[in-house]
Amino acid sequence: MSASSPGGAARDPGLQPERTRLAWRRTTLSATVVAVLAAKQAVRDGATGAGLLGAALSALVWIGFLVVAQGRMRELGEARPVGLGVGRAWAVVGCGVALAGFGVAVVW
Repeated sequence: MSASSPGGAARDPGLQPERTRLAWRRTTLSATVVAVLAAKQAVRDGATGAGLLGAALSALVWIGFLVVAQGRMRELGEARPVGLGVGRAWAVVGCGVALAGFGVAVVW
């Protein structure tokens, strides 16, 4: 059974996974920028213990996010991609919140 749009035309099943894959790439780029800026800020005004800890934790969370995002992008390349699991969704949310928190800690 093929999905149809409201106009009655058949939907191309390849477009939605491609848009989602591109969104994952943009989000990965944003997380990379946050991690790099946190590291730069940590060493800019003199390396303090708290700043270096925040930068190191940002890098660790960034690597975790990359693992989840790359796995998801790989899955979206399949003919029939499965939905994002609840555990992975919570992992991504946790990584985003942690990156924001560590970024604030480094700047503060």
